[in-house]
Amino acid sequence: MGAVTLLVGDLDAMTRYYRDVVTLQVLAAEGDTVTLGRSGRPIVILRHEPSLRHAASGSAGLFHTAILFETQAALAAALYSVARHAPSTFSGSADHLVSQAFYFTDPEGNGIELYWDRDRSTWSWTHGQVEMDTLFLDPNAFLREHLDPATLDGAGSAAFTPSDPARVGHVHLSVGDVATARAFYVDALGFDTTAALGDQALFVSAGGYHHHMAMNVWNSRGAGPRMPALGLGRVDLALPTSDDLGALTERLRHHGVAVRDDGRTVAFDDPWDNTLHAALA
Repeated sequence: MGAVTLLVGDLDAMTRYYRDVVTLQVLAAEGDTVTLGRSGRPIVILRHEPSLRHAASGSAGLFHTAILFETQAALAAALYSVARHAPSTFSGSADHLVSQAFYFTDPEGNGIELYWDRDRSTWSWTHGQVEMDTLFLDPNAFLREHLDPATLDGAGSAAFTPSDPARVGHVHLSVGDVATARAFYVDALGFDTTAALGDQALFVSAGGYHHHMAMNVWNSRGAGPRMPALGLGRVDLALPTSDDLGALTERLRHHGVAVRDDGRTVAFDDPWDNTLHAALA
């Protein structure tokens, strides 16, 4: 997964949240666009769109952007920062068997997941489906166990800049129905199904990951194509080779998906007008 672009109404406030609270670093700031990430890798791109308004309740769009940390200590440092600077944005936590996750909502209503993966050797698969669950995870106990005391000392310093790598681990979308999502993301786009919750949610991936993308109808059942609004701007997909990019383009065209190809990036929209860009990693 590449970066997620968000269309925002208050660029300064959103930059402060992702920089000072979520602990991403500003990698670039040009005009109406700020790119944040870790170790040079873009994670969230904020684009100022002050003329837009929030989408109506029940619309399709972003459910959450999930940021994957390489260690529990790095995740604990980010969790501690949110607890210290914006505790009201915390919305929950869970042990999913394959991962430990903490959930938040940014100042403009976009969902965020901060998580750490257990080693793949511990994941359980049955007939191509990964076993996941939603079990209780105490955030305070997690902090007590994994927060590095040096983080507590450094967090009070204006010069404190977390440097542990992180990246977009997966992107979860709100869609109108799961069957249409499966036809697009599995049949046309080419992801493998890794888990499904009936007609409520679908989890898909490439390369045996638990999920790179997910789609659910929990807040958006029956939603049609999106109208221009604040929130999700686009999702970037990073492909390993030019052959993979070419195969993706041909598969999408075969399924009647309109493709915009500028020679470097292949852009297309899902059935709810969520925009995706595929390019070489």
